[in-house]
Amino acid sequence: MASDNFWTNAGPSVKDPKRQYRFLVYLEGMEGGATWYAKSAKKPEITITTVEHNYLNHKFYYPGRTEWGEVQVVLVDPVSPDAAAETAAIIQAAGYHPPVDATDVTTMSKSEAVKNLLGVRIVQIDSTGVELEAWALKNAFITSVSYGDLDYSGDDLTEVTIGLRYDWAELTSDVAADGKKKFFNQGGS
Repeated sequence: MASDNFWTNAGPSVKDPKRQYRFLVYLEGMEGGATWYAKSAKKPEITITTVEHNYLNHKFYYPGRTEWGEVQVVLVDPVSPDAAAETAAIIQAAGYHPPVDATDVTTMSKSEAVKNLLGVRIVQIDSTGVELEAWALKNAFITSVSYGDLDYSGDDLTEVTIGLRYDWAELTSDVAADGKKKFFNQGGS
């Protein structure tokens, strides 16, 4: 017996598929979490390396290390709150400032970079605003900021693009009738 799904049945118990435009981004270190001015976000990406083993005329492959790819979030840069100023403040609070003189040896630290960003969540929602999938980036910090382009011939909104690096991401998903499930979390369930 085939299960009901959006391809074969549009009944009340069948949910729409996840849609690209139904998402929220929470950058907790920014005013209001930057939720309403997020324009796009790349979801986490996993790469698993492989190790090759040769034996006579055969090749065997084994899984190696797991690496989480960098995430990019594009924000519209409103006047208030000022996304450009807020990202600059987070980077400065993490320990960066231009050198004052040759004796200035202050540098950024991971603990301050993570602490000042506070937390990052990328959430997909359904048509009623219910969370379907949520990615929490663990130990996330800013790795790049592009403050956008200016152009006399354009009338687009100014954007700020933020690169984020993190150690791993925790996925919470509404995968079954028994409620939300967590994946890639330290508890393992």
